[in-house]
Amino acid sequence: MNILETHNLSKFFDGLKALDGVSIEVPRQNIVLVIGPNGSGKSTLINVITGFHQADEGKVIFEGEDITNKPPHEIYRHGIVRTFQTPQPLKKLTVLENLLVAVPHPGESILRSLGRGWVSYEEEYVEKAYEILEFLGIDHLWHQESYKLSGGQLKLVEIGRALMGEAKLIVMDEPIAGVAPALSHSILDKLTKLKEMGVTFLIVEHRLDIILKYVDYIYVMANGKIIAEGREEEILKNPEVIEVYLGAAHGEAECGV
Repeated sequence: MNILETHNLSKFFDGLKALDGVSIEVPRQNIVLVIGPNGSGKSTLINVITGFHQADEGKVIFEGEDITNKPPHEIYRHGIVRTFQTPQPLKKLTVLENLLVAVPHPGESILRSLGRGWVSYEEEYVEKAYEILEFLGIDHLWHQESYKLSGGQLKLVEIGRALMGEAKLIVMDEPIAGVAPALSHSILDKLTKLKEMGVTFLIVEHRLDIILKYVDYIYVMANGKIIAEGREEEILKNPEVIEVYLGAAHGEAECGV
């Protein structure tokens, strides 16, 4: 059963088509990867899905409901949580506090939640935050201000915030970009465990040498369109993918294939 579908999504910027009739399916409890060269439309796709850009044509369906062009905070309440290529923590807050502000009250945006103060957080939320930090292996950092963390640690905090938001689908923009290989594998191992626990992932990532073995299905984009889809072995043997994506990236470290 699909948790997310897009139907013929199109998006224009100054008359140029950044998305051109994009249709994808994300089955529940899968890790689905979107790849493609720079400018292929990957980031635009996840921005439209998560409400940061408005679709000009097409639909986004989540758990059978049309959520097209809803604002990000409403999409968040549906259970879709977005992480960013460059983590966006609240830098002066501790790791624990960064997780706690990701629990908005019903009908409240995340930004509104900042005004409530830490004393209003129920004990159950604090316990949940500690459990998540322990699962992610960063519970020893709970009291550290986030600006003191490494890039890889900040990626883990982003995942923790998503889990505090009761995410059903986590949409991730380059979750291992700039992260050392050992920590990258650790992060992806944790995503796999979360998948087994019921969380679904839609990921954009360039570091194919590390991520491919962790994913269930792959979409390849070029010029705003889906040009291929399938499992790893199918994608790597697809002539159009080799020409348009892997060929274009030949010799670039970001590809790694």
